[in-house]
Amino acid sequence: MIKINFKHGRVEMNHGAGGKASHQLIEQLFLSAFDNDWLLARRDQASLNISNPRLVMTTDGHVISPLFFPGGDIGSLAVHGTINDIAMAGATPLYLAVGFILEEGFALSELKKIVLSMAKAAKDANVAMVTGDTKVVEKGKGDGVFITTTGIGTVPAEVQLTHQINPGNKVILSGFIGDHGIAVMSKRQNLQFSTHIVSDSAPLHSLTAHMLRAVPNLHCLRDPTRGGVAGVLNEWANQYGLGFVIDENALPIRDAVRGACELLGIDPLYVANEGKLIAVCAATDADKLLASMTAHPQGRDAAIIGEAIEDKHCFAQMKTSFGGKRIVDWLSGDQLPRICYVWYFKLVTTNP
Repeated sequence: MIKINFKHGRVEMNHGAGGKASHQLIEQLFLSAFDNDWLLARRDQASLNISNPRLVMTTDGHVISPLFFPGGDIGSLAVHGTINDIAMAGATPLYLAVGFILEEGFALSELKKIVLSMAKAAKDANVAMVTGDTKVVEKGKGDGVFITTTGIGTVPAEVQLTHQINPGNKVILSGFIGDHGIAVMSKRQNLQFSTHIVSDSAPLHSLTAHMLRAVPNLHCLRDPTRGGVAGVLNEWANQYGLGFVIDENALPIRDAVRGACELLGIDPLYVANEGKLIAVCAATDADKLLASMTAHPQGRDAAIIGEAIEDKHCFAQMKTSFGGKRIVDWLSGDQLPRICYVWYFKLVTTNP
């Protein structure tokens, strides 16, 4: 079989035509990188052994510019983002499927970097990439590479998220916000900051499992990706018919990120994160949950940032460092276009 020139080669239309070139790309790149028994069966699907009846499934579409940024790339981002959506249901991620949309002329060397990055991210998280698909579009009709990932996980029997928020519940943030969005923006705009800002992109299932061992009946979990912390609070406020008040002085934000946001005219509350989560729990469980989070490497900078309140207007508000309050409204438009996902759809199923 002819070896693909990954150093100087480019994606060609016949790589997506289902013929010899497609076969070579699959064999020499995808099967090699994601090596496991499900893929080596060379079928159009994967037959999975899942005995736990409580399943969680999610699908994410990933586009980002640039494809490579400080702390990650579109490949690791796709894996981490999907794992984290599974983890926010209190589930253990098990399997991933991936779909690539490649643009004709895209450098095979860059594609290989992305695929190997995905493979490492999946392996590090103990998650198997069990099936996938590749399509190629004509030059000028794509943007290098788009990636769609689907994940499946199972919820342990002892985990009982209430999925209900009540006034008086505490809101806990797992660490510094804004790192991912500012890292991407700095690379895109070729901005030079005095401090190197790196994306926080990381899988969170280890942290969530640690938290749920301490507080199994935790109320809600969410990773503040698109729309940032403000987006999550507004979604919850409208979903549960209440309000939130957070404390500006309690928000963990790096000085470098705060300075970059001021320079760019961006509010860090709206900036995307890829390795942080927001948890809501009963006030009586807040100290126990915070202690469990700070004992984990991914939650050592966690902080209680506010609480849910009764509010018929369903506002998210922030107590400012000056002593007043301001509304933290929905994001209008997009502060950082092409920062994360082009769209997403989540499905959670519970088998009887």
